[in-house]
Amino acid sequence: MTTWDGFHAFVTTPVAAPPPPGAPPRSLEERLAYHSRFVTVRTPAIDALAKNVRTLMILGRHQTVTARPSLIVTGPAGAGKTTALLQVGRACHLAHTRRHGPTATAGQAPVAYVLVPPAASAKTLATEFARYLGIPVTAGMSQAQITNSVCHTYTAAGVQLVMIDEIHRLNPRTTTGAQSADLIKDLTERIGATFVYAGIDVTTTPLFTGVRGAQLAGRASLIDCTAFPSRLGHEEPFRDLITAMEGALDLRHHRPGTLPKLAPYLHERTAGRIGSLARLIRQAAITALTDGTERITKTTLDAIRLDHLAEQHYRPHNPPRNRRTSTP
Repeated sequence: MTTWDGFHAFVTTPVAAPPPPGAPPRSLEERLAYHSRFVTVRTPAIDALAKNVRTLMILGRHQTVTARPSLIVTGPAGAGKTTALLQVGRACHLAHTRRHGPTATAGQAPVAYVLVPPAASAKTLATEFARYLGIPVTAGMSQAQITNSVCHTYTAAGVQLVMIDEIHRLNPRTTTGAQSADLIKDLTERIGATFVYAGIDVTTTPLFTGVRGAQLAGRASLIDCTAFPSRLGHEEPFRDLITAMEGALDLRHHRPGTLPKLAPYLHERTAGRIGSLARLIRQAAITALTDGTERITKTTLDAIRLDHLAEQHYRPHNPPRNRRTSTP
């Protein structure tokens, strides 16, 4: 995904979709593969990010003097930040291809996706940007040389949207973190693209501290990608999310409505995190396929171990009591 070839394969691969009504039954292997990939449910975070990215790309299209305004997607782990980022990147790439045609866009890379490495220095981060487009980097190259090559190649490739994930790894309080922050500022001013960042709870990290943090905060808008509440006024967004996921299942004996009825239990199991919920339902579906039951029940869900964050949050109301052993 963090190379152009990988990202291009992602955006051009047809998305997973449930079988249309009347379609012939899919084989077991096909359905196992489908539930492994599964659908991506359109969430409020994806909608908000898509709308804001589209607006900012138009806003900055003819801005040449200073860096374009940017966005930061923030929220807890497992809340769907990376998924939202990639879905918007996919939509941007496909829209660009539809607008200009596949022949005109050959050799272009409208979207870039880069991960901030752990303890990233400016040079290692610049190298990640280079790696995405396959720009040759030799051991003897300086950071400035790599940066110049990146800016030239990204401009020539027509990059319009740069997505930087794991931005919370940057710490402008450290020397290397400050240099990395300076590099990103330099790139935003030299590459004619809209920059979108994603990171875990960035407002609680040192990212916005100091002069460099203030510069980023002054240019970036925040989009919160939080856990789903069980209730929001008269609405039940978490139950709606479960309903959408259940509707995408391809299980022959599953009873519609089973999972929405378990919404309070599922919210406790996952803390409302879409990442944990998607994993739970996907894993339960694969279990139902492999054991032949072809349906998901609470018993199926109870038997599945989730990520540690979700398991730490979940506390069953009636934990099993240890049986007392009588002594003769």
